[in-house]
Amino acid sequence: MARLNPEALRLYLVTDSSLTRGRPLADVVNAAVQGGVSCVQLREKHLGTREFLAQALVLKQLLAPHRVPLVINDRIDIALACRAEGVHLGQSDMPVDQARKLLPPEVFIGWSVEHMANVQESAMLPVDYLGVSPIYATPTKTDTKEPWGLDGLALVRAATRLPLVAIGGLHAGNAREVLLAGADGLAVVSALCAADDPCAAALNLKSLCDETLKVQR
Repeated sequence: MARLNPEALRLYLVTDSSLTRGRPLADVVNAAVQGGVSCVQLREKHLGTREFLAQALVLKQLLAPHRVPLVINDRIDIALACRAEGVHLGQSDMPVDQARKLLPPEVFIGWSVEHMANVQESAMLPVDYLGVSPIYATPTKTDTKEPWGLDGLALVRAATRLPLVAIGGLHAGNAREVLLAGADGLAVVSALCAADDPCAAALNLKSLCDETLKVQR
């Protein structure tokens, strides 16, 4: 049985509480889920362990009735403690092989790729999807290499059968072109966390995703 339904990656919210304009993160996430977000990654680099776990438990309870998977960025211990459905790892995080040994078999793993060498390496790793990061330059992804751009994304698509989640500078104005270049889903940060109305913003993005991917297929 597959650990991950690729359709769960279609509209993928990556959290950043510094962008919520004073609103509780849980309220923003809840509104975005009401609008169609299909996956949520808790990515809060500034939080200590206790605060991170507390936030993870809140989101897990919020998302469970909607069957929206919770993904924990980097922290295997937090993922285990809150029984998250997935973990996302970057190039400087715990090696995928080690994480797989620690995680229950049903927990899926996403992995950020910054170069074609990473994409080639992924064929030998127990990963369930790739995060192509960043597509465009963005202030929320400052710890990564040069942007892939649409041509780079298309090269990744040609090189792997794994589901691809694009991230970095994505919004309603460029969502369609990114999906057409090969992404199976869009990971967005500020386009939802900082939106005046996260529910309406998610509805718009989800509609774009559904229409574009339906045309592709």
